[in-house]
Amino acid sequence: MLRRASAPLLRSTLRRFPVATIVGPRQCGKTTLAREIGGEYFDLEQESDRVRLDLEWTRLIAGRTRVILDEAQTYPAVFPRLRAAIDADRSRNGRFILLGSVSPALMHSVSESLAGRMAVIELTPFLWTELTARPMRSRLWLMGGFPDGGVRRPASFPQWANSYLRLITERDLPALGIPSKPQVTQKLLRMMAALNGQQWNASELGRSMGVNYQTVTRYVDFIEGAFLLRRLPAFHANLSKRLVKAPKIHWRDTGLLHATLGIDSDDALRHHPAVGASWESFVVEQALGTLAALGVPHSAFHFRTGDGYKLDLVIESGRERWAIDIKLTSDPSANDLARLEKCASMVSATRAILVSQVATDAGDKRRLSCGIERFLGEIASLARLRDGSRRRANG
Repeated sequence: MLRRASAPLLRSTLRRFPVATIVGPRQCGKTTLAREIGGEYFDLEQESDRVRLDLEWTRLIAGRTRVILDEAQTYPAVFPRLRAAIDADRSRNGRFILLGSVSPALMHSVSESLAGRMAVIELTPFLWTELTARPMRSRLWLMGGFPDGGVRRPASFPQWANSYLRLITERDLPALGIPSKPQVTQKLLRMMAALNGQQWNASELGRSMGVNYQTVTRYVDFIEGAFLLRRLPAFHANLSKRLVKAPKIHWRDTGLLHATLGIDSDDALRHHPAVGASWESFVVEQALGTLAALGVPHSAFHFRTGDGYKLDLVIESGRERWAIDIKLTSDPSANDLARLEKCASMVSATRAILVSQVATDAGDKRRLSCGIERFLGEIASLARLRDGSRRRANG
């Protein structure tokens, strides 16, 4: 069984809070992770489990067994009862694990009822660092990281991804309240796939769909809340240059992106016009997913000036600010590194990293050219830097 990088974070959270809430896209492995930790399980999408929970509530809150509530956002009536049970004995931590397939911003009942009583952990589909077998790593970019989506069962790609997206657009997003018909949402996803890696322009997208920018923004809020997309905000620096202020769109799982674009093989991916943007999204999401799994507080941005200088990713964590450029090449040029260094100076970065498909890593602590494996190892080092800072502060 593959070990999830978030497992230590979940155990630590349960020691410190009454409730740990795991959020992430549907079928990314939340239930499996929670059941590995242990507890009495209830699927709140099932009416029979809701009835069972109601009948056994008194026993559950009086006992010592942890309770796992899956798809908690579908049963808002449980949150006031959770709050009352927790407040009756605030000394007990680790009592409940809640699982949800929408972001906390859309889980109003959780946010309002359990503020100060829970911590949120975001679980992604499988990450590069969680896959130890080389064949699975080689499939990850094309097929995405969903356990059933192809990375472990390659014969299921892209059929599984297409079925998954139909489920999201026809059932999940309408249940969350998205005010569009499934056919409209599916059209929007196709358009967002074509715009992957580009700047977000709600007005332009709205004109293409025949709706105003407020409407298309609201639609995308729901899609982002279901963990399909990320709007990566722009980094703002005190420069004389004019800066691009619009966020950048990234699909969070490249397997779903490729299925939407009709890409079903490595050869099709390599020859598709969107291959560069897809590689960029893949690297961005692997980096940010790794930071989330390790519980590293961070902020992430992209950076672009009006005259074309850019960074695909700027990561801030503690005193660190890393400038990262992502290239789909196995032979980055001296000019690539020179432009990266210039951009890094513009944002006052502590490190500059060029991530490509290069075979041999080169550089030092300040400047580095590397492949994705070394890069994600460097990303994980931010957790060690954080832990070292904590020890010094407590020493």
